[in-house]
Amino acid sequence: MQSLSGQSQTSAYLYVRLAAEHVALAGTAVREIMRWRTPTPVPGTPPTIPGLINQRGQILPVIDVRLLLGLPAAPPDRATRLIWVHHEQMDAALLVDAVVDLITIESAQLEPPPINLVGAAQRAIQAIYRYRDDLAIAILDPATLFMLVQEGL
Repeated sequence: MQSLSGQSQTSAYLYVRLAAEHVALAGTAVREIMRWRTPTPVPGTPPTIPGLINQRGQILPVIDVRLLLGLPAAPPDRATRLIWVHHEQMDAALLVDAVVDLITIESAQLEPPPINLVGAAQRAIQAIYRYRDDLAIAILDPATLFMLVQEGL
């Protein structure tokens, strides 16, 4: 993605951790970062949706991103956060292990995802960013995350 002036576009991303995996979400999709609190369970929902929370009068489904991407479940701890994400007409609170940083990425720095990804990760990871030249951060697509949740209902 080159702009008309020939320079790559710069965007902000929220860098979070899921177990030992490092992922990021476009800053434009993030509404709020919240401390962990136990959601209200909803009978009949899949394990990827542990329940609902009320945030500022908005009822948000909580999505366990670890389970959605095929990672093992883990109990919440002091670093666990809920990320209020908005995409088009949908809102949800994504359950992550920790918020690491807010990073700025130029579009020219994004690489295509590896071809050996499987399952939900193959669909949800839209790009890879090499953070400080050694750590690969997977850029997640919020629209695909929401679609994966809907398919699991």
